[in-house]
Amino acid sequence: MTDAPGASRTPTSNPLLKRALLWGGLLAGIILVASAVLGLVFAGVDGLVSALVGTLMAVVFMGVTAASILLANRFAGSDVFVGAFFGIVLGGWLLKFVLFIVLVLVLRDAPWLNGTVLFLSIVAGVLASLVVDVLVVARSRLPYASDATLPKAPTDD
Repeated sequence: MTDAPGASRTPTSNPLLKRALLWGGLLAGIILVASAVLGLVFAGVDGLVSALVGTLMAVVFMGVTAASILLANRFAGSDVFVGAFFGIVLGGWLLKFVLFIVLVLVLRDAPWLNGTVLFLSIVAGVLASLVVDVLVVARSRLPYASDATLPKAPTDD
């Protein structure tokens, strides 16, 4: 397989990832407001803070994956693409894992957090992110052989 002259090496997944980040951010804003209001109503100021922290945690953790893939795709077409891609994406996952463990340890005994509201807002953010990802991918028109060009067929002279 060869590249066509002047062909763009930008992966065709980039618009999907950008759309997922955009829609995920918009939906996260809606969840942030809704969970903050519900947290305030049912658990007071502690519930409000818990809802904000939980929703922000979910949004950041879900956005890191798409953002790391977009960052890694900048190396498309270079000799180090495969190594850079997997290094950046795996690094993003490891960062999320370590950050999650640190946040759990730091926040577990915080007197100003309501555990139930925090948990429910994280779950709402994660579920919303998954729904956005599924809808964006399901509605996309991504070719299954997007970045490949076939060589010319040999001709008999």
